[in-house]
Amino acid sequence: MAVALKTESEQPFEMPGKEPETIEVSVVMPCLNEAETLATCIVKAQRALREANIAGEIVIADNGSSDGSVEIAEQLGARVVKVRAKGYGNALMGGIAAAAGKYIVMGDADDSYDFGHIPRFVEQLRNGAEVVMGNRFRGGIQKDAMPPLHRYFGNPLLTRLGRLFFHSPVGDFYCGLRGFRRDAYERMGLRTTGMEFATEMVVKATLLRLRIAEVPTTLSPDGRSRPPHLRTWRDGWRTLRFFLLYSPRWLFLYPGMALMLMGTLLGVWLLPAPRVVGNVRFDVHTLVYAAAFVLLGFQAVGFAVFTKVFAISEGLLPADPGLDRLFRYITLEVGLGIGALLTIMGFAASVYAVSNWGAQNFGALDYSHTMRIVIPAALCLTLGAQTIFASFFMSVLGLRRR
Repeated sequence: MAVALKTESEQPFEMPGKEPETIEVSVVMPCLNEAETLATCIVKAQRALREANIAGEIVIADNGSSDGSVEIAEQLGARVVKVRAKGYGNALMGGIAAAAGKYIVMGDADDSYDFGHIPRFVEQLRNGAEVVMGNRFRGGIQKDAMPPLHRYFGNPLLTRLGRLFFHSPVGDFYCGLRGFRRDAYERMGLRTTGMEFATEMVVKATLLRLRIAEVPTTLSPDGRSRPPHLRTWRDGWRTLRFFLLYSPRWLFLYPGMALMLMGTLLGVWLLPAPRVVGNVRFDVHTLVYAAAFVLLGFQAVGFAVFTKVFAISEGLLPADPGLDRLFRYITLEVGLGIGALLTIMGFAASVYAVSNWGAQNFGALDYSHTMRIVIPAALCLTLGAQTIFASFFMSVLGLRRR
């Protein structure tokens, strides 16, 4: 069934040969009460497709509009897909699932993005890119189009964090105008249902090593009279939370390694004798904190490994060849051996401490000397037990992978 489009003068216009199986580009717009700007966006997208001689369709993913948006879209010849599940991500997933094109170009229906740039995205996709991101900082941001807090702080900061955490080449994580191949989208397996959907796409594309390209695009002031759906602090935190959840290295591994290193160095420094720095004396009280740092760091590193294995097993993260190589050498038996060795060391040190106490007829002891034995003994016992438990838990997580 051909999809009828209308020109700016609202005259019927039908793209030649646009049967669903021959549609090259589907332009998907999420919509929730966008009556003020939806017509403008549809007409701009139609004009871009027509002038570039691109066989395309306009898909409006309606998320429960009650202001006449659906009627406007249908009158202009766009295809409306009603998505009941609320949320930006849900709307887009519903629209993309119904789209017929080989390539998908998505953009907001608030008239802030220039759909006349669609051919730029299609050109990159035709040239082999799997995901094409718009970059508003390269294309130009008009006055009042983006709040200063977003433009100079939030967007650049979160983009830098995304580039740091995931080594992504993308220079504008939040640009809502982007294109991608259908098969690449299916490989990404996106899960988030809210505003994080756009961020997840960039992260997954990077982790899967998809071919990512960028094209300059512009941002204009929102054409609606009502406030945008975006909430600055809530959505900023949700992005940061998503980054951390998808990067066990930065959430668990690096902090854990830092804690273990700090605790170990502090412990080695204090173990032989008390230390005086200026007028401050550091003794076994500080040694207790050093042991706590090592223990907390060990737990954090363990969480990093658990999270990574679980995320890979559930398809949230792609397989990690480095982790697979590591598990060839660190098996359940190796973990049990290390745990047993630590436990034996802790038990031996505990016996030695008790024997010293017995030599004093189990009376008063020099705590500064005794605690230098007891604290490392308790730490080794605890680390040994945790290593054994962690090894078994890792084996349970690895059952599905094997």
